[in-house]
Amino acid sequence: MSSDLSQHVVHTLGTGAIGIGIGAAVLLLCALALPRAERSATLRTPLVLLGLHVLTVLARLPLPEGKIERGLEVLGLCFLLFSLARALFVLVVDGVVRARLSKPLPRIIRDIVQGLVYLGALAIVLREVGVEPGSLLTTSALLTAVIGLSLQETLGNLFAGLAIQAQRPFEVGDWIGLDADARLIGRVIEINWRATTVLTLEQVELIIPNGVLAKTTIRNFTKPTNIARRTVTVHAPYDASPRVVEDALLQAIQEIPGILSQPPPAAQTRGFNDNGIEYVVNYFIEDFALRDRIDSTVRHRIWHAFKRAGITIPYGMRTVHMHAVTAESRAEETKQDAGRRKAALKAVDFLAPLPEPSLERLAGLSRTRHFMPGEAVIRQGETGSELFIVQKGELAVIVGRGEGGSVAEVARLGPGQFFGEMSLMTGEKRAATVKATTDCELVELNKGAFQEVLAADPRLVEQITRSLVDRQIALEENLSARASRSTRAEAEAKSSALLAKIRQFFQL
Repeated sequence: MSSDLSQHVVHTLGTGAIGIGIGAAVLLLCALALPRAERSATLRTPLVLLGLHVLTVLARLPLPEGKIERGLEVLGLCFLLFSLARALFVLVVDGVVRARLSKPLPRIIRDIVQGLVYLGALAIVLREVGVEPGSLLTTSALLTAVIGLSLQETLGNLFAGLAIQAQRPFEVGDWIGLDADARLIGRVIEINWRATTVLTLEQVELIIPNGVLAKTTIRNFTKPTNIARRTVTVHAPYDASPRVVEDALLQAIQEIPGILSQPPPAAQTRGFNDNGIEYVVNYFIEDFALRDRIDSTVRHRIWHAFKRAGITIPYGMRTVHMHAVTAESRAEETKQDAGRRKAALKAVDFLAPLPEPSLERLAGLSRTRHFMPGEAVIRQGETGSELFIVQKGELAVIVGRGEGGSVAEVARLGPGQFFGEMSLMTGEKRAATVKATTDCELVELNKGAFQEVLAADPRLVEQITRSLVDRQIALEENLSARASRSTRAEAEAKSSALLAKIRQFFQL
């Protein structure tokens, strides 16, 4: 009896040592193949299973051969095989396959492969206890039918998930939408064997069964590229020229962060309805997650662009407003607006020689324009013949150094200051770009209005020219150490040249 027990102990230790050695070797290979940060979490399960196998081997040593010892042997074999199955799966999939692929395997593929490996280990255990795995599948046709019917929906989701992974209509990280509900738009964060999880902008997780995805139309906003087209709709009155409206729309969306220059934006006239003429502006973005923010900025810019162009956005409300509008009240309102513009014009130093009637005439011919932050009032190198006076807000003066060179901000303009005087007087190209940094209200005076005043009194040209030259000389004196006499010596030449350019520009 003692001899049989000794042989049993030796046999148990021998077979147990072989299994433990194989398991330890595979775990060591896994540890070498995996990144250090992943080793602890990934190898915890196979290590625990191998430890349980060691405990069953030790528990069998004092026991004689029998049912209990046999049961522990089968249980230990089960622990060992499942430990090896998990470790080999990690070694092959996470160590070898991942190193050769540009992207990790989808979770559903990993789960199915892992399940098949576990089934193989279970089949070996069943054979060890004398059960043929194939016989279990053919024992009862009725049981098989019942299980198949009960798992019909689950299996449908499983195979739909496999089809999604095989066809790859979307991947983790893609933005998708379902035509079944236009509100269901979100970013895919997980695809498993049963369902796909989508995270919306509201930070709500939508868990959509794969079977539902297989039966509906899916819109992928991330493929074939990250570029997606956005559309904003707006109405304009019938008395506004479609060409003017479309130009205003295109001008409004220039230089908005997030909007691509290629493909270029486009404005189109869509139709005519009770609210006016319907227009759409199409543009392309690359970051779909920012779509709502970019759309909002576009609508802000459109409002300001329409305000500057004198275009009213109509609305379908049927509210009736009763106003006692008379010719006198309208004249008074117009007079007040002109008075504010006249005050702004009087603050411009080179317009000081103008008599009161001329200033009043210019105030009536000028207009007020509004700009929102980030919009360019003028651009360097462009032609223009307008003077702008700041009534409200702040603007930045930006100068580019050569084509493709660096860009630098050189000054800030606030209320009472002006820019564009040389373009107004001589038609020179813009020397700098001026952009609004806050909501701005500007008085715009163009060549046509100024020409009308100069034509009525050509003598004003010489007085304005002298004021411009004096202003330029004063700036030069502040920036240089030259004597006043040498600067004044150049004044006559500059005045004559500038006077000739102004007369030529205004055809006087």
